[in-house]
Amino acid sequence: MSAPTRSYRSPRRERGAAQTRQDILAAARELFIAQGYAQVTMGHIARAAGVATKTLYASVGTKTELLHALLATDVADSRTTGLLQEVFRSEDLASAVACLAHGVRDNTERFAPSIDLLYSSMASDAKAREVWDYVVTQYRQALREAAEHLVSIGAVAPHLDVNGAADRLWLCLGLSAWRSLVVDCGWSYDAAERLLSRQALNMLEDPAPA
Repeated sequence: MSAPTRSYRSPRRERGAAQTRQDILAAARELFIAQGYAQVTMGHIARAAGVATKTLYASVGTKTELLHALLATDVADSRTTGLLQEVFRSEDLASAVACLAHGVRDNTERFAPSIDLLYSSMASDAKAREVWDYVVTQYRQALREAAEHLVSIGAVAPHLDVNGAADRLWLCLGLSAWRSLVVDCGWSYDAAERLLSRQALNMLEDPAPA
C-alpha cells in the first residue's frame, strides 16, 4: 500500500499571500476613505493593489467581507485587552474611569478614518451596517467588562447593577459621544476626554436612581 500523500505548505508562498492581503487591505482603506465605500468597486481595489480581480476575491472575499476584515483588523489592534487589564487593576472609580476614558479616546482617535468610513457607508449599504453593528458589539462588550469590574469592587453607586453601569459608560464613552463633540462641535480630543471622563464619573457615583 502506498504511503498517504502529504500536503506541502510553502512558507514563502504563505508569506507572499499574507503580504498580498495586506496590500489589498491598505489599498481598500485608502480608496474607501477618499471616495466613499459605495463608490469604490472591487475592480478599483484590484488595480490600486496591483493584483488580478480573481486574486482579490480569493484573498479577501466579497466587498463586504473586505470591509469587515478592515474593521476586524482595527478591533484586533485596538489594545482593548491591555486597556481592560489596566482598568481591572484599578481599585477606585476615579482612576478606573480616567484609565478607561483615555484608552477609549486613544482608540477612537487612531481609528477615526475607519469610523468615518462606516458612518458614511452604513446608511446606504445594509452590509456596511452589519459591519457597524459588529464594531458596536465589540465596543459595548469591552465597556460591559469594565462595568462588571467596577460593580464587583463596589466602586459605583449602590443602586447600579452591571447593566446600569455599562449603559452609563456607553452613553459617556460610546462612539456617538466622541463624534458629537469632536466632529459635530469641533472639540479637541483632549477637551472631549476631560468632559466625558468627568461625566462618566459623575453618573457612576450619582446616588440617585435614574
